[in-house]
Amino acid sequence: MSTRIVVVGGGTAGARLAQRLPVTLLGEEPHAPYNRVLLADVLAGRYAPEVIALPGTREPVRLGVRAVRIDRAARTVECADGSLVGYDRLVLATGSNPVLPPLRGLRGPGGAELPEGVHAFRTLDDCLALRDRVRPGTRAVVIGGGLLGVSAARALTALGAEVVLTQQGERLMERQLDAAASDLLREHVESLGVEVHTECRVSGLRQRDGEVTAVELADGFVLDAQVVVLACGVRPRVALAREAGLAVATGIVVDDELRTSDPYIHAIGDCAEHDGRVYGLAGPALDQADALTELLLDETATPTPTTGYTGTRALTRLTLGGARPLDLAAFGEATPRPGDDVVRLTDATRRAYRKVVVRGDRLVGGVLLGDLAAVGTLARAWEGDEALPDEAPLLHLLTHDGGSS
Repeated sequence: MSTRIVVVGGGTAGARLAQRLPVTLLGEEPHAPYNRVLLADVLAGRYAPEVIALPGTREPVRLGVRAVRIDRAARTVECADGSLVGYDRLVLATGSNPVLPPLRGLRGPGGAELPEGVHAFRTLDDCLALRDRVRPGTRAVVIGGGLLGVSAARALTALGAEVVLTQQGERLMERQLDAAASDLLREHVESLGVEVHTECRVSGLRQRDGEVTAVELADGFVLDAQVVVLACGVRPRVALAREAGLAVATGIVVDDELRTSDPYIHAIGDCAEHDGRVYGLAGPALDQADALTELLLDETATPTPTTGYTGTRALTRLTLGGARPLDLAAFGEATPRPGDDVVRLTDATRRAYRKVVVRGDRLVGGVLLGDLAAVGTLARAWEGDEALPDEAPLLHLLTHDGGSS
């Protein structure tokens, strides 16, 4: 392929594209591309950092190189080191930044850096810094009870920290789980030794000599803390695109060819917004990279045109360790609308909970905890968005074979 393709970003989406096409990959982090999904396992000490490295790309990666400006007229990318990289096609895979909540005392002296002991949980460097600081008995507070916060709390507990998990909403992982599943998750997290507080708003941090000492809650309660982990979600990194004049909503707006408002620039992964949606998950990032690979190959090989990217139905999976590990999977709409059919199976002895939501003849969502034997069949039925067979009772959707026998 003679087309010069430059990819900005060495995360899941950018690395996948570089595995399949000859590109110039500009990676801002000093580390080789890695699997961000496994960061909690690195923090917990289950994996060494090198174990989560992604498979090698087809071309050398320029690491520690930050793109600072796009000249669309000249079709060049300017890097922080002053170098210019020319392109015929530019792919923005800039990912996302952690959301830093507006807390009193969040910034250290000078207002630029976080206080010592306060960490986001987004990069391998975040993970390694946390691991260096935490010792058995370290008092740690995790702010945010979503997928990331629960994963961080579990990992810190595995290191022997005394962990408090604070969630402003009514329950843990409220975006993915219904109330019953969230209750079971909370029981498991507390069984690991994590102290969980829901409907709990953090208002500020206390620090001494630039080092965090406590977390202040809105009700006046104070939690002693030597480590604070900010797990308050992520936001697409769009500054580079916005400054270049590209269309930006929540993310960088792309069409079904993953093309931005500039026909020579594409965007994929956490930074991209397709059909009004920003996914922020590994599965869609890989789907977008694969779709863009085929689209770019089509332009040079001119085989049968591909259909482009039409969206991803993303499944969330999580495994929480402990003496009795807990597996979790959630997809689609876990909360039914009026008129939906709902089937639940609960096995208290095995700590298993399974639920599906059916709308008309379509499976629209589900939650499984503890027993994921049926998840493959359920995921295929949901991802395919096909009519469920009339002869299969809804209860069969939750059997181990998914009703296939």
